[in-house]
Amino acid sequence: MESSVIELRHFPRGDLPEGFRQMLVDVHADAYADQLDDPFHQRFAWFVDHWSGRDGFSCVVAYDGDEPAGFAYGAPLTSGREWWRSTGYEPRDGFTSTYAVSEVMVRPSWRKQGMSQRLHEALLKERTEDLAVLLVDVTHPKVQELYESWGYAKIGEQQPFGDSPVYAVMVQGLRG
Repeated sequence: MESSVIELRHFPRGDLPEGFRQMLVDVHADAYADQLDDPFHQRFAWFVDHWSGRDGFSCVVAYDGDEPAGFAYGAPLTSGREWWRSTGYEPRDGFTSTYAVSEVMVRPSWRKQGMSQRLHEALLKERTEDLAVLLVDVTHPKVQELYESWGYAKIGEQQPFGDSPVYAVMVQGLRG
């Protein structure tokens, strides 16, 4: 696919357009077409509902014309329930407010163009939390290396659901 101008659009909770949920589900279906028989991936719509209903939810969608090419979304985590709590990680100077980057997803036709990093940076650009945290399937070391190149550090592992992969817990400071 020929690269064209990609427009990044921001969508905060409470300002989600008609068809937004289905668009995310459709992008996921394309991005994970080879894994849609996995029960964990089949629950993606539930995760969209869960995250998009959280206070502070934000999403950035990359559009190539009218076509959604990828997205990143997340929301602040409840104090005391941050994903890094189970790892023994100690935030610097007690700065513990945490934004969870729940999804960074790019459709196959738009991969290898730096779009995931653009989406990630746009998602975090205006966040006021102290930390960003995300989870990476431990069987995908190249993805973990990519996040490390963006400033994240692996601080532990967890399996949040019985049918989910084991994830590397990765954290990045958002303060200067």
